[in-house]
Amino acid sequence: MSDTARILIVDDDQSILKTFAEVLRDAGHVVDTALNGKGAIEMSKANFYNLALIDIRLPDMEGTKLLTALRQTTPKMAKIIITGYPSLQNAVEAVNKGADGYIIKPAQTEELLKMVREHLHKQHEAEQYSERNVVEYVKTRIRKLETEEKQPSTKGA
Repeated sequence: MSDTARILIVDDDQSILKTFAEVLRDAGHVVDTALNGKGAIEMSKANFYNLALIDIRLPDMEGTKLLTALRQTTPKMAKIIITGYPSLQNAVEAVNKGADGYIIKPAQTEELLKMVREHLHKQHEAEQYSERNVVEYVKTRIRKLETEEKQPSTKGA
């Protein structure tokens, strides 16, 4: 598995964007940033991202609404909510709307990197599983077609 991933960070706090981007770039990832939900949606339409870090409170929409929108552009993207306003209600709503994780600001560097690594690893395992299933399906289908081709047709008998 390549350690390089494309990550989108969405937060209206410039210092958070800069800090998270620097940490993730230093870890070898390609990082883009957006200051609002609309910008994030446009970026996700133009680029593929493995993972998004999304602030729960954005100037133009709630982060939970952005979760739903990003599911439309990149269904298998891992999505982690970041918030400076932790509450059980926020966490439950984020998970119900499709968040794969939840980080409380200010996040420690190791905590952020650990969560990103875990979600990228899960994503990679899911991709490998899907690829194996496709390969097995194709092999089985080819074998079935070859067998049917060898057998005389019983139609109309």
